[in-house]
This record gives sequence, C-alpha cells and structure tokens, in this order.
Amino acid sequence: MTRFWITLEHGVRLVIQALETMHGGEVFVPKIPSMRITDLARLIGPDCKIRETGIRPGEKMHEALITEDESRHTLEFDDHFIVEPEYHWWNFENWKNGKRLAEDFRYTSENNTVWLKDAELLSMVEEVAGQLGLRMPEKIA
Repeated sequence: MTRFWITLEHGVRLVIQALETMHGGEVFVPKIPSMRITDLARLIGPDCKIRETGIRPGEKMHEALITEDESRHTLEFDDHFIVEPEYHWWNFENWKNGKRLAEDFRYTSENNTVWLKDAELLSMVEEVAGQLGLRMPEKIA
C-alpha cells in the first residue's frame, strides 16, 4: 500500500502558484514523493509487530492523482502537472510550454519515480508531530 506525501508548506506554495498563474478551470497536480505505509508504521513504531489484515472496503492500494483518461489533456512541467479542462471555450495555448503526456500515462503513488527515504520520512513525521504539539518517542527521535 502506497501513498503520496506532501508537507503543509509545499501544499501552500502550490496553492499560491496556482492562484498566481491559473487561467481558470485547470487542475494543478504537484510532483510529490511517495512512501509505503509499512515504512511509515516501521518508523513510528520500530518495536511494534505489524500485522497485515488486507484491504478494507473502499480502500485503495495506491493513490492516483492523474488517471489514463486525464492524461489525454494533461501537461507536464518541472515540478507539477496541469490537467486542462475539456471545455469547448478553453484556449489550449494557455500552457504552451508544457509537455504532453502519453495517453496511457498514470501518476500513481506506486509508479512514482520519487520515493521518500527513511530519514526524509522520519523528518517529515517529526515536523508534523511538532506542529500538532505531539512528542515523538525517544527511540525514534
């Protein structure tokens, strides 16, 4: 089971970038790292036994931020993707610097090329814990 991971700061920067550059109707999708849920569990509870119970109803094995259907009208940039709307009035010259994706492209947490290393994931967990006023166990920190 995999998930994308984004920090609050990165999310805020993405929103500001979108507000400053959007034309209206497009969806901004950040390029962010993936992680395995088992890695997160291992880092948070290094002495805990992990028991896999299987997938729950409605739960996904991997997150998908861009599907094959959306890839037909998605452009790639250095640090994000832009999914253009399929409106008849949309000017497809709005984002002429973007690279068109292959029709069968999928951006999912399992096929991502950027994965968090243990130290990076632990640092992000500690940052979130600090923001929430939580104390990390001594063995982890």
